[in-house]
Amino acid sequence: MTKNSGDQRRRLIADHVVQHGTATGADLARLTGVSLMTVHRDLDDLERRGVLRRFRGGASALPSTVFESSLDYRLGVNTAEKEAVARAAAALVEPGMSVMLDDSTTVLALARLLAGLAPLTVVTNARRVVDVFAEREGVRLIALGGEYSRTHDSYLGVPCVEAVEALSVDLVVVSSSALDARLAYHQEQDVVLVKRAMLRSGARTAMLMDHTKLARTALHRVGPVGDLDELVVDDGVAPDVLARLREATSVTVAPVAR
Repeated sequence: MTKNSGDQRRRLIADHVVQHGTATGADLARLTGVSLMTVHRDLDDLERRGVLRRFRGGASALPSTVFESSLDYRLGVNTAEKEAVARAAAALVEPGMSVMLDDSTTVLALARLLAGLAPLTVVTNARRVVDVFAEREGVRLIALGGEYSRTHDSYLGVPCVEAVEALSVDLVVVSSSALDARLAYHQEQDVVLVKRAMLRSGARTAMLMDHTKLARTALHRVGPVGDLDELVVDDGVAPDVLARLREATSVTVAPVAR
């Protein structure tokens, strides 16, 4: 079994448990076509990543606010849409710019597209974005410190906010977990504080969102849609939602390869 197939199997298990609330190991073995022992190893791994909770003989889903925050969960969700949005957003970046990138998976997809663009100054709180640019010639890389979050594989908290507030960049690019026609939202306070600080630090601001995050809300407000200079979404957005968003800000619609 290759690493990729193992990742796909764990994604299938996670999605099944989230959809049904609970599942037994035997159910998951039938679903995936692997041994019960392999399923138990997968469940251990998924619990360690914060995607689900083990119980004797199976697993149950954590509250959506928990598993939706897990980077490992988010990396495998709506990848085609995120890549399409990232391709469209790459047009916002030109050589010589300073760009601040958050710890979202959609922005990580953008970072990979920008890796060959130089000269460039990149500021980020995301460890995986740092990895993308660490060996790139012509890229000045500024890593924002703070309290390390294993869930997000990034740095958050007051030290991170203070580091952001000390900087001013040409473009800030972020994503979030929910957005309606008025506001962007996120379920975690520490994440919200960093995103707010980032958006205040850019001469221009852009938010990248796949369509599954639209027409939704979460506990904390990130900020008004109307304060964004650019909103980039994929072509799965409902026409009525898109029309309301365009009343608030400039919206780019990215076609998804199907």
